[in-house]
Amino acid sequence: MPLISRAEMAVFEKRVELPMVLLILERDREWIQNSALKLKAPYVELLDKAIEHVKSDLTDTIEQMRANGMKLRRGVKDGNFSEYIFCHGGYEDHRRYLNIRLKNAVEDLLRFYLATAAKAL
Repeated sequence: MPLISRAEMAVFEKRVELPMVLLILERDREWIQNSALKLKAPYVELLDKAIEHVKSDLTDTIEQMRANGMKLRRGVKDGNFSEYIFCHGGYEDHRRYLNIRLKNAVEDLLRFYLATAAKAL
């Protein structure tokens, strides 16, 4: 039996990925604001709605982690891998993620949040 359950692992992974999604959305919003586009408002509104949703989910994830005594630490990062240390229930689980895997996961989350924001508008 693994030290950290699948449900707990999903929470840890959300905690890793959601800040990356938020950073990308905020940078894209800033880029659109400073671009030469004629009609910026629809894009900015879409990104604002997505940012709002990501922030809400990230806050919920952090609260869930705090309530269950879960902690996340950043480990070593090299060119191909990023290491994260998941602490829960007296155990430490060192996980190394391939950076391209993180990129793909963040892209999937971006698609999800942008689609959700589009439906909400």
